[in-house]
Amino acid sequence: MVSGLGDMSISLAVAAIGSALGTGFAGLASIGAWKRAFSQNKAAPFILIAFVGAPLSQTIYGMILRNAIQGADLPPESYLYQMIIGLFAGIAMAMSAFMQGKAGAKAADALAETGKGFGNYIMVVGVIETVALFVMVFTMTALP
Repeated sequence: MVSGLGDMSISLAVAAIGSALGTGFAGLASIGAWKRAFSQNKAAPFILIAFVGAPLSQTIYGMILRNAIQGADLPPESYLYQMIIGLFAGIAMAMSAFMQGKAGAKAADALAETGKGFGNYIMVVGVIETVALFVMVFTMTALP
């Protein structure tokens, strides 16, 4: 008998898709902000990389959740339900990463233009991050 397959890594894969999209959005905006700085002979703020990297953590949360679902070692007849749980939790974490990237893109643009507000911008990115953390923790606590 096969056991411990969990959600077949669906939570990890879907969360990683969101991370890829989020880092892409923030990365494109950061590159544009750096280009503007270079063209104006201004210093290019390296701190923008914080906005680019922020959505990566959702991939880690997806992996932690995948491991928790797998570690629950539920019976094979529940695999469909485990995959559904992994899918919806993965989608929620992916949306967090996606929106974090979009907020990071705006933050990178604003910070590069004004040189001000990093603390405010990173707080917004952090609040969006909290959604993924809640999804991971609440889903893990719902496992038998």
